Amino acid sequence: MEFAALRAEARAVRARYAEVEADRYGRSWTTEEIMIGFVGDVGDLAKLVQGKAGVRPTADLDAKVAHELADCLWSLLTLADAYDIDLERAFTDTMAEIRAHLDD
Repeated sequence: MEFAALRAEARAVRARYAEVEADRYGRSWTTEEIMIGFVGDVGDLAKLVQGKAGVRPTADLDAKVAHELADCLWSLLTLADAYDIDLERAFTDTMAEIRAHLDD
């Protein structure tokens, strides 16, 4: 899937979440609440990484790691969209800066 398609899918899922949140809570989540959810996903991923290291074994570990990585990617795409950041461009530019720094 191309980056633009990932971004479009993340937007579509966010729009559906907003509908569900409005029904359940009377409003959709704020950007800050999405960020808090992202932090929770990173915490879940950290526990699974411990599992990969043998510290916290769990069933279906590879599938769970893949799921949490995808959750984190969705959050990043959603936050970038909320702040009107071209994440693909930002990533490319940042990697170029890092490479230049490493090559010094």
